[in-house]
Amino acid sequence: MLDDVVRSHYNFCMKTAVIPQVRVEPELRADLDAVLLPGETLTDFVEASVRTAVEFRRVQTDFAARCDASLAEFERTGVSIPADLVLSKLEAKVAARVKQLRK
Repeated sequence: MLDDVVRSHYNFCMKTAVIPQVRVEPELRADLDAVLLPGETLTDFVEASVRTAVEFRRVQTDFAARCDASLAEFERTGVSIPADLVLSKLEAKVAARVKQLRK
């Protein structure tokens, strides 16, 4: 409860920031205008794109960290999981998800 109060106070007092303007070729701007959804502004599109890019970079960074940790563990222990076992587990997960989505 206290965390919510502190967080809402912080968010209320926090000023918004501005993303710098980006100069692009007229063709790119025309392409951008052509894909905006009805009622969507350029600002909406840019904000959504930046949020998506930030999340993608976080996922990439987390993945790289897990890869580095896995490699370090292998180098330390010499123990690894065979690729065919990893792939079969991933295929089973995909099959289960596809089955779940088709219901």
